[in-house]
Amino acid sequence: MPENPDRSGLPILQTNQILQNILKMAIRIQLSNEGAPLCNKGQDEKPTTKSRLELELHTYIKIIIIAVLFVYLFRNDITRTVSTWISDSSWGHGFLIPLFSLYFINQHKEKILSAPARPNYLGLLFLICGIAFYTLNGASPSGYAYLQPISMIAILGAIVLFLCGWQLLRYTWLPIAFLVFAVPLPRRYYVAITMPMRHFAADIAAALLNLFKGLEATASGVIIDVVYKNQHLEPLNVAEACSGMRLMMAFLALGVAMAYLHYRPIWQRLVLLASTIPIAIICNIVRVTVTGFIYVLIHPKYTQGIYHDILGLAMLPLAFIFYGFIAWFMSSLFVEEGPEAAMDIVVHRKNKNDV
Repeated sequence: MPENPDRSGLPILQTNQILQNILKMAIRIQLSNEGAPLCNKGQDEKPTTKSRLELELHTYIKIIIIAVLFVYLFRNDITRTVSTWISDSSWGHGFLIPLFSLYFINQHKEKILSAPARPNYLGLLFLICGIAFYTLNGASPSGYAYLQPISMIAILGAIVLFLCGWQLLRYTWLPIAFLVFAVPLPRRYYVAITMPMRHFAADIAAALLNLFKGLEATASGVIIDVVYKNQHLEPLNVAEACSGMRLMMAFLALGVAMAYLHYRPIWQRLVLLASTIPIAIICNIVRVTVTGFIYVLIHPKYTQGIYHDILGLAMLPLAFIFYGFIAWFMSSLFVEEGPEAAMDIVVHRKNKNDV
């Protein structure tokens, strides 16, 4: 059955009034900005410090106005999302995602400030469609709560396109899309994804435990039955926290960030991005197997509580080692010849007198 989103949001009439005010203000800002760069730089001379500060202050005021209206309109979804980050450790990385997006924008700060603001009315169309979908999806009994924050991110991209045009969207589309990694998945989808991962981790961990002399392990679903020196131990449960989903989501987001920040051919970036999923699965298998050995050979108390969390955090450096090895391997195996290599080529024309 589809999810019923929280109905504690704004009434439809009040929401429509707010949206109308936002569109009116956006059109005024758009008309005042048309053709003007975000940070006006003269072609023949540099602007004075005072004029530069005035222009930046004028731009920041407009950004703050739009940001306040945006946060006010979507305050309920933002509050629910942040509450999930706080209450569910699987989505604790959500606090870092907006910071990464701001860092991506800062990487192109000069290009963004010098880009001319050429508003695009296609963005207005996307903005109206996005707001209409957000309102109808939130009001419909069959609406999906997960699509509310997703449509909120899409509306943010439409605002950038409408007010600033394609050139600015070229530098900001990834920071905006990157926010999707901060949106928690619906519970049923999360369980549907993690259950096969838990089964797989239990099967592989049991096979690896059987390699140890005197130890017999049998996986049954997410439960690992352990017999050590003919003594039956309490079964191991590959809990949801050990599914590897938490590591996969966090490392996938980091993989996108590293692929974006590091200059590489596009195919190498895609390979590195695709490698994050198997790397996360392998690291989780290592985690479950090590937990099993600690449980059997040392003491069960070292597989619970803070010890369990520390072992989980230790998998992140291991994942980076695997990721770095793949990046180093591709850089060493495929070397692009630059202009310097072409200059080293010497062409010798054979004369008739040469033997």
